[in-house]
Amino acid sequence: MSEEMAIYYDASKCTACRGCQAACKVWNELPSPIDFNSGICTGSYQNPADLDPNTRLIITFNERERENGYGVDWAFGRRSCMHCTNAGCVNVCPSGALYHDPDGTGLVIYDKDKCIGCQYCRSGCPYDVPRHTGVGIQGAGIKINKCTGCIDRVRNGRKPACVSTCQPNALDFGPRSEMLKRAHARVDALKKKGFADASVYGETECGGCHTIMVLKYDRSMYTHVPENAEPSGLTEALGFMKPLAAVGAVGIVAGLGLSFLTGVGYKRDRLYYDENDHDEIDVDTGEVIKHIDKEKGER
Repeated sequence: MSEEMAIYYDASKCTACRGCQAACKVWNELPSPIDFNSGICTGSYQNPADLDPNTRLIITFNERERENGYGVDWAFGRRSCMHCTNAGCVNVCPSGALYHDPDGTGLVIYDKDKCIGCQYCRSGCPYDVPRHTGVGIQGAGIKINKCTGCIDRVRNGRKPACVSTCQPNALDFGPRSEMLKRAHARVDALKKKGFADASVYGETECGGCHTIMVLKYDRSMYTHVPENAEPSGLTEALGFMKPLAAVGAVGIVAGLGLSFLTGVGYKRDRLYYDENDHDEIDVDTGEVIKHIDKEKGER
């Protein structure tokens, strides 16, 4: 697959049924707490309140009272990996666990066996998306967990699980160019209906995202998608340092090898412990040959 793909999300059609959340959990075998009242009440319908090690996707809830005092504006949003072209998580990952799909879809995927649990990726992501399993659990391995765009399904000609279950057709998946065209057409239609602040998100942010979103209201209603998002300069610096660190590691290994080779065959005949008061010991037998005390002389 050589064509760039994208997940399409239309906030104006989303009913916040959260079927996509459930489908993501089921397909990726991600557990959820089942104990009575195990969830934390935050005063919002949003549940869970944030992404966590076992939740890759949530629908966000933001509301505000209308200026005319009649009713409330409800803004539903999709919070998950944006699959950026200039991906901060990929830039800073020191082990190569995070990388862009080699098939050219543009999706950011990972190899959990390469993850070293440093959690740099979470700091490098302007959307604060990656989470890690095992954090704070004694003896548990810390491994990355985030949306992969259901790359296993995509490679077999199927759409991501979240897309396949969306009843109001707020979600879709296809060539990125087509998803962008569709998003712009939808924004034009929304503006004609009076939603003057409707916009397309993901077209240029972070070098272009592979999650394209139609936002119904102004950007302030979608706090999880910062305007003009880009990886910080620190992530680019760390990305630049990775090859230098690799060269340094090679140098260290080479130096240790040289040190070993130059020391092959070297053997001291005597061992000394203290320059003022010590035993002179035969290396082969371990016997004390003589005791030297600089003040009293040899004994």
